[in-house]
Amino acid sequence: MGHSFLSHFLVLSCSTPGFSSSLSRAGTKHLKSSITNLAFSRRGIRFGGKSFRCCSSSVSVSQSAVSENSPSPVKKRVVSGVQPTGSIHLGNYLGAVKNWISLQDTYDTFFFIVDLHAITLPYDTQQLSRTTRETAAIYLACGVDTSKASVFVQSHVRAHVELMWLLSSATPIGWLQRMIQFKEKSRKAGDENVGVALLTYPVLMASDILLYQSDFVPVGEDQKQHLELTRELAERVNYLYGGRKWKKLGGFQSPLYHRLEPGLCPSLMGLSKMSKSALSDLSRINLLDSKDLIVNKIKRCKTDSFPGLEFGNPERPECNNLLSVYQLISDKTKEEVAQECQNMNWGTFKPLLTDALINHLHPIQVRYEEFMSDSAYLDKVLEEGAERAADIADTTLNNVYQAMGFLRR
Repeated sequence: MGHSFLSHFLVLSCSTPGFSSSLSRAGTKHLKSSITNLAFSRRGIRFGGKSFRCCSSSVSVSQSAVSENSPSPVKKRVVSGVQPTGSIHLGNYLGAVKNWISLQDTYDTFFFIVDLHAITLPYDTQQLSRTTRETAAIYLACGVDTSKASVFVQSHVRAHVELMWLLSSATPIGWLQRMIQFKEKSRKAGDENVGVALLTYPVLMASDILLYQSDFVPVGEDQKQHLELTRELAERVNYLYGGRKWKKLGGFQSPLYHRLEPGLCPSLMGLSKMSKSALSDLSRINLLDSKDLIVNKIKRCKTDSFPGLEFGNPERPECNNLLSVYQLISDKTKEEVAQECQNMNWGTFKPLLTDALINHLHPIQVRYEEFMSDSAYLDKVLEEGAERAADIADTTLNNVYQAMGFLRR
């Protein structure tokens, strides 16, 4: 969770891994860069016939924010987080954090800094606490409202680690060894440099999701397989410990997925998306980049020698990338941008893109500095967020302990 962000919902059958072909758009324009979601109904399920309550594959986010069958409306829950490693870039912001602002008005939202995930690979111990605080400040600067959303640090809610250990006891090691991310990262780093945490990382992610009985979980494309694992783990725990007591407690609910139109933020260099892990900082616009740095990055970004500017030409990937960045940051439609820029050359377009980026990011940077200068307020936000999260997480954790037969405390 939080490595990178993809802007769609996947529809996954309760019984098979097939994808639904039905697509639906969100009710607001800001959700055009939507999110991948793992949905858990917080209502009960039947174990005997393996029957799970499924919903329509065409339900939109705005339509499904409140459970309709409840006597008193209960908001569905969104849980998401970003690792405090590297700088939060434009792709993180447009693909996830900006969408949180719309979601917090309709959903019960929990946005946390996933510092436990940040230590699965070598990291700088001197910077971890600093970058954790900086990430929280960026959340608030981007518009996360603490009167509507809970903001907290993952390690401040101990239930994340405890549930991970309980889930690990039910996780076949073969399930983890088939994870593509583990294979790729371990191959790059070498066996001697890879810790066990990289292998068990998906179990911690499953714990993050299941603790809060989350309805929607924004994650990146590279986490899709981990969401599958979360669903399988929920069903396995239900099967292994699904006695009468566990059923009465509600169990882990069967996850459902919904898909919306993707909206990735492309790299300034080459064909990939913006990423923290990209070697060159020139490939991305970071939210805290100075005006001069943004100017320099746009000046040096890859272009081509074709006349005019256009979307969708396979021979012009750099043109498509930069037009897409402008479209996302200016909040215009693709058609509006195509018409505006069709007769421009790079000498005209680059200053336009630069000004759009600077004007959009400057207010965020000003608010960020304000929050960073008030450490007492930031600490209070994180403390209150952790308390609210722990109230929910501890209930789930205690239920799992009971289901697994532990002596009650």
